[in-house]
Amino acid sequence: MCGFSGFILKFYLPNDVGLSALNVMANSLLHRGPDANDVWFDADSGVGLAHVRLSILELSEAGAQPMHSANNRFVISFNGEIYNHLDLRTQLEKEVCKIVWRGNSDTETLLECIAVWGLKKTLQATVGMFAFALWDRQENELVLARDRLGEKPLYWGWCGDVLLFGSELKALKAHPGFNAAIDRNSLALLMRYNSIPAPYSIYEGIEKLKAGYFVRIKKGQKRSDVSPESYWSFKDVVETGIASPFKGDVVQTVDALENVLNQSVAGQMLADVSLGAFLSGGIDSSTIVALMQKQSSSPVQTFAIGFDEPGYNEAVYAKEVAAHLGTNHTEYYVSAKDALAVVPKLPHIYSEPFADSSQIPTFLVNQMAKQQVTVALSGDAGDELFGGYTPYQFAPKIWNAISKLPLSIRKAVASLLGGLPMPDKLLKLLNVLPSKDRAEFYHILMTHWQQPEQLVLGAKPYPTVFDIPSQQPNTDCFEHWMMAMDASQYMIDDILVKVDRAAMANSLEVRVPMLDHRVVEFAWTLPLTMKIRDGKGKWVLREVLYRHVPKHLIERPKKGFSIPLAQWLRGPLKEWAETLLSETRLRNDGYFNVQMVRQTWHQHLQGKRDHALKLWGVLMFQAWLEVQ
Repeated sequence: MCGFSGFILKFYLPNDVGLSALNVMANSLLHRGPDANDVWFDADSGVGLAHVRLSILELSEAGAQPMHSANNRFVISFNGEIYNHLDLRTQLEKEVCKIVWRGNSDTETLLECIAVWGLKKTLQATVGMFAFALWDRQENELVLARDRLGEKPLYWGWCGDVLLFGSELKALKAHPGFNAAIDRNSLALLMRYNSIPAPYSIYEGIEKLKAGYFVRIKKGQKRSDVSPESYWSFKDVVETGIASPFKGDVVQTVDALENVLNQSVAGQMLADVSLGAFLSGGIDSSTIVALMQKQSSSPVQTFAIGFDEPGYNEAVYAKEVAAHLGTNHTEYYVSAKDALAVVPKLPHIYSEPFADSSQIPTFLVNQMAKQQVTVALSGDAGDELFGGYTPYQFAPKIWNAISKLPLSIRKAVASLLGGLPMPDKLLKLLNVLPSKDRAEFYHILMTHWQQPEQLVLGAKPYPTVFDIPSQQPNTDCFEHWMMAMDASQYMIDDILVKVDRAAMANSLEVRVPMLDHRVVEFAWTLPLTMKIRDGKGKWVLREVLYRHVPKHLIERPKKGFSIPLAQWLRGPLKEWAETLLSETRLRNDGYFNVQMVRQTWHQHLQGKRDHALKLWGVLMFQAWLEVQ
């Protein structure tokens, strides 16, 4: 795993000045690649690339970047892993007899494939997680590309005449030409979702390249001159899978899923450094660890963190699963003091404001794992692929019930009762009553601040996939639609952002086997009855797991990876939060409706409402703004 950054200039810059700017950008990303770093600058073309390296495959200098292709046409800075790169080498060698490989790095494989096959064919042939910047000397053209599911980040945009790009915003900000203003419309999205969905970022004119896309940019071009192009479409995968369902019986289905997961896990266990896995004791992580241990000749290193707070600790279950599988298990019980010590670091870890509060335990488990391994496998994505989240079970029932009432009556009831005190769950039901259809119903259900344009001064939230029906997959049922929408936005822009930044802050590479595109494509061929059955999600995934772990070790209520945020904001975090949310501070900063924020804060402090998730979004922005 690594990090990269760079720029294209319209104007001439002396070689030493260009290299100096690149070194500053690279230094901002050293946490992503502490093992080595280098820069490359072509003063004549005005193009520069910087790279920081966390050595995983090919630990020698043969894996150093920026890397030049054998024909010297291409220069690349690459972040990620190509898990099938050895297979790609074999395919390439069948077509091109005389290839003299300098080493065994997947970056070199990628470069030579692009040189022979071209960009799009190479991207479609890869199995991996990645983002990269590629300079084509022949075409005087920069290519930026991102993996199919968006596991690795890529920011890009123009500041004046300079095109800047990189793995994290902090690299773009390190360039002396960076001058982008805060985008209030993106801030409104943060308030709605607690993350900022691609292609938007917190800065005006700076974008995230969308998952499964690449873009070609020639020197001198502006944003209006270029159009990112898709090489893999999640929407198409969903629609194709539903239209062509898997025909096997139950046993054949479980066999097929286990086979495709085994294939992914085997590829992602490839490393020249120490490797382990996160183990919460839940279905997803337990499945990944079970398949790892099945393929390993020695005990797999597994890691779990626990909490002393009642209702938040799953470490005891992880320990039982680890004992059954025979892994080399490490657990660490986190005190409130440990967790709270992470809070001041968050604005630096997430150089764009980000407000999923599970970022705290995620950082801590990555920190613990890094003490023993350099690569860790994760069980993320099981919920989105196999119907694990609880709304997939209860939302259709609620919608079916309330939609029987005419919309006019629902709106009248919501308006009549809106100002009355009531429990939080009843208030959520009241919020969704006026929904005109099930799409709006689910969108409201998943939204934190319902009217962020009233909260953020001068803002109008940008449209996301929820607002653009043409970008939404056509599905055969409401449950599948919710799963597809969560995978399209929440998984990519929240879960994977959380995992990448928390891991990279600790110089740890995290891999997600369930996001192998072959697993994703297979999952969408499975009918809903293979995912949700008898009120439980992930049915087929459970059946795979029960071949390796007894059911009684797994079957229990889902806790999630959460912290007692509501209590902390009323207790040990109260003073910190009050400072950031003070009336004077809010008014001077000028981003929020002061009355709305203060009223929400007071209701939370008084225990009238649990506004923790809403307030966390405001707090994370305020804390981020403080260090800008």
